Amino acid sequence: MTEIEPVYGAGTLLLIAAAAVALLLFLIMRVKLHAFVALVLVSVLTAIAAGIPVADVPQALLTGFSGTLGAVALLVGFGVMVGRLLEVTGGAQILADTLIARFGEKRAPLALGVAALIFGFPIFFDAGLVVFLPIIFTVARRFGGGILRYGLPTAGAFAVMHAVVPPHPGPVAAADLLGGNVGITLLIGAPVAVIAWFLGAYHVSRYLSARYVVDIPDAVFGRMNGGRDGDRAATEAGGDEGGGTTVTVTQAPPRFRTVLLILLLPLVLISLNTVVSTLVTTGAIAEDAAWAGILTLIGQTPVALLITVLVALVTLSPGRFSASQANRILDDALGPICSIILITGAGGMFGGVLRASGIGAALTDALSGLGLPLILQAFVIATVLRVAQGSATVALTTTAGLISAQVAAEGLSDVRIALLVFAVAAGATVLSHVNDSGFWLVSRFFGMDVRTTLKTWTVLETTLGVAVFLLAALLWLVTG
Repeated sequence: MTEIEPVYGAGTLLLIAAAAVALLLFLIMRVKLHAFVALVLVSVLTAIAAGIPVADVPQALLTGFSGTLGAVALLVGFGVMVGRLLEVTGGAQILADTLIARFGEKRAPLALGVAALIFGFPIFFDAGLVVFLPIIFTVARRFGGGILRYGLPTAGAFAVMHAVVPPHPGPVAAADLLGGNVGITLLIGAPVAVIAWFLGAYHVSRYLSARYVVDIPDAVFGRMNGGRDGDRAATEAGGDEGGGTTVTVTQAPPRFRTVLLILLLPLVLISLNTVVSTLVTTGAIAEDAAWAGILTLIGQTPVALLITVLVALVTLSPGRFSASQANRILDDALGPICSIILITGAGGMFGGVLRASGIGAALTDALSGLGLPLILQAFVIATVLRVAQGSATVALTTTAGLISAQVAAEGLSDVRIALLVFAVAAGATVLSHVNDSGFWLVSRFFGMDVRTTLKTWTVLETTLGVAVFLLAALLWLVTG
């Protein structure tokens, strides 16, 4: 559903959005209403209050919900299957042991963050986070200190790569709208993202995780039993098909290179998709080339993760579990994430209602004449749109479209256009809160309540975005 013509002005729509967020927080934090129920209820009330015709309210709700589920459900589902297989066979423990042996216990959060920066180059935020969950959980259980000590720097790494560095769709779309060069944006964006992560996410996460110690949740992956060396027994509650037996993995864990292959496979497949799509766009490969179409298909994130699940089953199952036991393991992986998927979808519904209400169009009109320096204007507009309607992609593309005419009129260089892309991406990153589906994904995966998520993830996203903007602004002054 597209945005309706705004019934109210930007000021009224902002008040409605603020009241909706306040009501949602009250229902979840004070009334203790389930987050899924609260999100759907507040979405309905917001749609009516914002002037969406009553007959169109169901479509507005379902558009935001289904759009988010379409992007998240397959990724989360296949991702936790891979994670569960690595968990019960001891693959996650082997990878964790290897990382710690290379970096040391004290540098474990840094090691995970650096690995996430590398894996996050072609992989979307949510897909990367799901694949890394078993490693985060394993390291956290071994060394203690709570899940946030290891989860926040990892999630922050995926977030900054997704927001700033091509080939992710946000920066690519912004560079295109502003008439910039995607290659220049990539070359500058990669070091900007790494430095911003180190300053605005890694160091901040050390402080936040020390102040807010969150126990390791059992909702996504069950606790592993057995020793670290030799044979290991990982038991699954429940039974096989038609029986009450327990799934037990007694063989030695897989080799490090096998685990690394499983984790690298989606990275390679998605990278192939990115390379082929870019070559097709530039005309280097014919658009109707059959082999290019096949590579593009298998490199789509859901398909790449599906292939990874199949490869994991083939490589991990021999001598460890039967086909029926594999089905049980996958069933147990999917069960606990139903709540996560539904809540994330409802978060997308809430953000979708705000977008459908016309708040984006109203704010765009209101913010078009701020009279600020261009790079600051880009950051401020993206921030306001991000806070108001939740979607970082919408905030990024809307802001880029809004300032594109001014960029063209000033005849900026490709380097300065790239810096504007980073400023817009920074504004689209800060202040993640309850109208952002990613907020709920992090909250549920790390077992945090809303209050703790606001005090940790929202703060981390904000310092990360501010770090990106400050680096872009500094380079803007240098290149002036």
